[in-house]
Amino acid sequence: MTLVCIREQAFHALVQPCPVRKSELVRQLHHRRHPYVEVKTCYPDSAAVPGRPDLPLIVPPQQVKHRGLGTVEGRAALIHALAHIEFNAVNLALDIMWRFPNMPSVFYGGWLSVAYEEVVHFNLLADHLQVLGFSYGSFAAHDGLWDMAERTKDDVMARLALVPRTLEARGLDACPIVRAKLANAGDHAAAAILDIILRDEVGHVALGNYWYRWLCRQQHLDPVAIYPEMALQYRAPRLRGPFNKPARLRAGFMPEELVWLEEQA
Repeated sequence: MTLVCIREQAFHALVQPCPVRKSELVRQLHHRRHPYVEVKTCYPDSAAVPGRPDLPLIVPPQQVKHRGLGTVEGRAALIHALAHIEFNAVNLALDIMWRFPNMPSVFYGGWLSVAYEEVVHFNLLADHLQVLGFSYGSFAAHDGLWDMAERTKDDVMARLALVPRTLEARGLDACPIVRAKLANAGDHAAAAILDIILRDEVGHVALGNYWYRWLCRQQHLDPVAIYPEMALQYRAPRLRGPFNKPARLRAGFMPEELVWLEEQA
C-alpha cells in the first residue's frame, strides 16, 4: 500500500490556485485514507501560500460594497462573501496541517476532514452563485481571515485560539442571522445551505477547542486565562453579540468563556 504524506499533500492542495483543482485535491486526499508518513521538509514559500485565483479582487474590508437583499445582485453579493469565507476556510485547514509539525496523527486527520467539509460548503455556495447568474470572483472580497493566519503562522496555540475559536466561531453567531435574512428575501435554497454550514461549523470550532485545550494541558497553562493575552498580542478583533450560546456550548466553549465574551461585548 502506498504511503501518503498527508502534510505534504495538504501543502500541494494549499498552493493550488484553481478552486476546482484545489477542491479535487482535497477530495482525493480525504477519500484515500491511506497510512501516511511525517513530512521531512516543508515548503515555506510565502509567495505561493495560499494559492488562489486572480479573482476575486482582494480589497480592504471597508471597500467591500454592501448591497441590499431586495435584488438578485444583492443576494449574490452576500452568497459570494460567504463563498469567499469558505474558500479561505479550506486554505486555513490545509495550512494548519502542513505548517505545524510534531502534533499527534489524529490532529492532521481531523483538519483534513475539516478541509473536506469546507470544500463542500464552498462548492454549494459557488454552485448557487451560478444559479443566480454570477460566479466566484464576480465581486470584490477582503482577506480578514487570512490576515490572522499570517499573524499566527509561528504559533500553533495562537492559531487555534484565534482562528477556529475566534474568527470562525463568529460564524456560529452570524449564521442564523444571515440565514433568516436570506429566507426572508425568498432565497430558501441559500438558507438550506447555511443550515448545512452551521451544522458542520460547530464541529470545526469544537476541533479547535479540543486541540487548544490539549496544548494548554501539555504546557500547564490555563486556557481561559491566557486567551485574552493572545487576543491582545495578535490584535484579534473584539467580538460583538448577540452570541449563539447553544452552538458555542456544543462547540466546546465553557460557560465562563461565554460570560467573558458578554463582558467584552
